[in-house]
Amino acid sequence: MPDDRPHPMERNGRQAWPPELSEPLREVDRLRRGGRYTSALALARSLAEAHPTQVRVLVEVGLTLGVWGGQPAEALPWYDRVLELAPGHVATRYHRALTLARLGRHAEAVEEFAQVEAAGFRKALVLHMKRAESLEVLGRLAEAEADWTAALAEDRGNPWLLQQRARCRARAGRPDAAEADLTEALASQQGDAVDPELLHERGVLRLQRGDVAGARADFDAGLQAFRVGDPPSLLDALRRGLQDGCR
Repeated sequence: MPDDRPHPMERNGRQAWPPELSEPLREVDRLRRGGRYTSALALARSLAEAHPTQVRVLVEVGLTLGVWGGQPAEALPWYDRVLELAPGHVATRYHRALTLARLGRHAEAVEEFAQVEAAGFRKALVLHMKRAESLEVLGRLAEAEADWTAALAEDRGNPWLLQQRARCRARAGRPDAAEADLTEALASQQGDAVDPELLHERGVLRLQRGDVAGARADFDAGLQAFRVGDPPSLLDALRRGLQDGCR
């Protein structure tokens, strides 16, 4: 639900907030969360037409289009309007960076993320994750690895983050470091919590470096850990890995 309190960074170029707008914005949020996207967008647009210089109203139109409506190209001009009025609106700059990434404009997204970071954006974990993804698309693997490492500093031992860094390290030609990440990720998992995808990826790395016994053990353990709901393609990959390890 929209927060009525202004963020300090919003005051640059922002007009005083009319209290009568708070309830309509809450209604926009209720409509979105209730699955009534069209009604939410119509209300948000009407508020923007009536209050074209109210930063928070413009932001909500952008969020409604980009986040709730899956229309990043339509959302981008609304974020641009906000930043014209309030260049220091860091949350909008963050959403603009995400939108650029969704549109495949990763070089621009990385530049925007850098500005967000410089402004002291408080969601550092998400920022590092999203920038790392764009950096990987651009082939800037050393920088991407640094961002995954920074994300892990925010959430130490997170298996998913370790897996992402492992993939980045493997792409960069550092399979030993990648395998170490996967081993660390698996060390925190036991029983039904063991992720067969991690075992498969470590098995592939082990097979590549000639550790056939270790690879077979991983593929076999992955088959044992396979759960209802896991993708069938993973099951096929584990079986193929075990067959390759038997050759």
